[in-house]
Amino acid sequence: MSQSRWAVVVPVKPLSAAKSRLRGALPGVPHEELALALAADTVAAVRACPVVADVLVVTDDARVAAVARESGARTLPDLPAAGLNAAFRHGAAAAGGGWVAGLTADLPALRPAELAAALEAAQDGPAVRRYVADAPGDGTVLLTAPPGTPLEPRFGVASAAAHAASGALPLTGDWPTLRRDVDTPADLAAAARLGLGPRTAVLAAGCAAGTPG
Repeated sequence: MSQSRWAVVVPVKPLSAAKSRLRGALPGVPHEELALALAADTVAAVRACPVVADVLVVTDDARVAAVARESGARTLPDLPAAGLNAAFRHGAAAAGGGWVAGLTADLPALRPAELAAALEAAQDGPAVRRYVADAPGDGTVLLTAPPGTPLEPRFGVASAAAHAASGALPLTGDWPTLRRDVDTPADLAAAARLGLGPRTAVLAAGCAAGTPG
């Protein structure tokens, strides 16, 4: 079956406020540089995904916006300024009326092929909202909606259960790099074992090189 292509919305907080639990994860690396690298590698992987036609990065951070545009993504200011779910809704509204997905911006090991497989799976069967849980199983990394259906994001604490309660169906598959979001130093180490994207890998390698043996 021929699959329709996707618009993917990726909200990114201002770097000064992003990924607070990762502060100090890479000694000697400024926190904002690490937060920017996570988002940059995520957006680059989405742009490289063969079933994605449009990437919309919702952010008020000028550095994030510049990097996103360099990768070929569209950028939107976070006009609602009301948190992550409002940013997802804002981006989805700007995406038009086709297949739309919301993706978290902290997937530095993401492989385009895994994202493509998940998005293609979302188009199989009933045309309903679907979600992909994170590696621990309680959060959400990806939420999808078919044409004419609002995205209705419920990202946050226990978001997998919240998305299920809202009527979204779970997507399951062998997608370790898609499920591996990064909130803590342990998450970053797990992502490194999968293989980091280039920008995050450079920071991690520099940090390792500066660590006494």
